[in-house]
Amino acid sequence: MEIIVGLLIIAIGAFCQSSSYVPINRIKSWSWESYWLVQGVFAWLLFPLLGALLAVPEGHSLTEVYAAHPQDALKSLLAGVLWGIGGLTFGLSMRYLGVALGQSIALGTCAGLGTLLTPIFTGQTESLTLPVWIGVLVTLLGIAVIGYAGSLKSAALSDEEKRKAVKDFNFSKGLIVALLAGFMSACFSIGLGFGESLCFEQSADIYRTLPATQMVTLGGFLTNAAYCLWQNRCNSSWSDYRCTSLYANNLLFCALAGALWYSQFFGLSLGKGFLASSPVLLTFSWCILMSLNVTFSNVWGILLKEWKGCSARTVTVLVIGLLILILSSFLPQLLETT
Repeated sequence: MEIIVGLLIIAIGAFCQSSSYVPINRIKSWSWESYWLVQGVFAWLLFPLLGALLAVPEGHSLTEVYAAHPQDALKSLLAGVLWGIGGLTFGLSMRYLGVALGQSIALGTCAGLGTLLTPIFTGQTESLTLPVWIGVLVTLLGIAVIGYAGSLKSAALSDEEKRKAVKDFNFSKGLIVALLAGFMSACFSIGLGFGESLCFEQSADIYRTLPATQMVTLGGFLTNAAYCLWQNRCNSSWSDYRCTSLYANNLLFCALAGALWYSQFFGLSLGKGFLASSPVLLTFSWCILMSLNVTFSNVWGILLKEWKGCSARTVTVLVIGLLILILSSFLPQLLETT
């Protein structure tokens, strides 16, 4: 029963993350670099800090755990800096491919590499059991099927229809950007692996990874903030921050987007606390989160009419890919118990 609860919590976090880009559409008049930076303050600084504080026992401070393991904290931070590059290109992948296809390819790459590279970098290769490898391969199969659905969509739609669904649709350029985003985004999982020691012995299991999460997102914020401020300078968009009449609306939706985005890692931490009895699912939890992110992002893609006008064959291929991803979420546990 605890395993089911853990998987449901991770699924809720994945749904929230996949919904995080919807509030951004309600932001008024700000350039991309301005709203990306502001929502990042909430997503990568404020909410991760509040989450990390939940892991701090009474009478202690968060700085204690970082001071006790400075090398691990630094490695998590540096992994976050690399992940931040993935975050930047992740946004571009959705610009060229749309929410559904962009997230699918980027998160699929991130899912496989994050799951396999984290035990390698942290010296825990024994956790890469056969069920984990099979689960990753099935996840990548599901991503490939969804990618094939995207290629069918690209081939069938006219240029006008592509632009109507996704304004800057460009499949070849978007594919390259999405693969780069996935590779760099896998550093988030590696950063969590480096930060396993960043917790108190008294911390509840459901909160143990949140201090490490805070260090990784801090590194990502540094990368994104530097790029966004540079873009503010290049595009002369500093005036966005002076439009005080827009603060109430834009800060609200930036905060909502940030809270929804952070929910995936808050949910991952809580969910892993319920998966303690299943080492294979603990190792595979990153892949579960990413595959569910892909699943829900495609649901949003359908709701946002990004697949409107596609043939029945294309939609069928998409649904098959989604079903494979759902299967991959609990397949390793089924293989482990048989």
